[in-house]
Amino acid sequence: MKAYIYALTEADVFPESLMFINKGVLLTTEGSPVLDSLKTLEAEGVEILSCGACLNFFGLENSLEIGNVTNMYAMVSKMNEAANAIKI
Repeated sequence: MKAYIYALTEADVFPESLMFINKGVLLTTEGSPVLDSLKTLEAEGVEILSCGACLNFFGLENSLEIGNVTNMYAMVSKMNEAANAIKI
């Protein structure tokens, strides 16, 4: 995942949003090995979203380092409205 997120920083076109769910929220919290890359993407206008229920499940609600907290309803809506969606 680290190589993939870094590669996104080097792309000619950036994604509109990155959404992190389940254990993926570990990537947006304190100690994540991809925080620098995510900060680069956010500075380029990429929206970084983490599932609030997932953060709570892992006890990380106070450890978010980048992006915003959202919920599954908003994420599903965003994916349904998107022209393209990549699911990893």
